[in-house]
Amino acid sequence: MSPDASRWRSSEAYDYLDDLSAADLAWEYLRRNPDYQRDFQTAEGRGDADWTERWGLRFPRRSFA
Repeated sequence: MSPDASRWRSSEAYDYLDDLSAADLAWEYLRRNPDYQRDFQTAEGRGDADWTERWGLRFPRRSFA
C-alpha cells in the first residue's frame, strides 16, 4: 500500500486532519506505519489476533445475548 505522494506539499490535501477526533488522528498515523502494515498482513494471513496488543488496539466484543 503506497500512498499518493504527488500532493504531499499541498496543505489542502491535509485540511481534513483539523476536524479529526483523537482516535481518528491516531488511526491516520497507524495505518501509514510500515511496521503496522507488516504486522497486519502477517496476522491476517494466519488469522492471528494477538498482534492487536502490540499496537494498543481494542475492539468491542459483540454481545450475543
